[in-house]
Amino acid sequence: VIKHSQTLLSVYAHNSKIIVTEGQSVSKGQKIAEVGNSDSDIAKLHFEIRNMGKPVDPLKFLPSR
Repeated sequence: VIKHSQTLLSVYAHNSKIIVTEGQSVSKGQKIAEVGNSDSDIAKLHFEIRNMGKPVDPLKFLPSR
């Protein structure tokens, strides 16, 4: 879980290795974890943005493609 502000979090799951520690500051583009497979035969990543603790559409927070 990365805390971006008092109300905004990003959440990542299915990691094989977590690289950062709780309370550590991170920078844009910094590697925070390695993708795992959670007992599956393919690599997975669960990514979620939460506003006030509730999941919201992450496309509103990501750069356009």
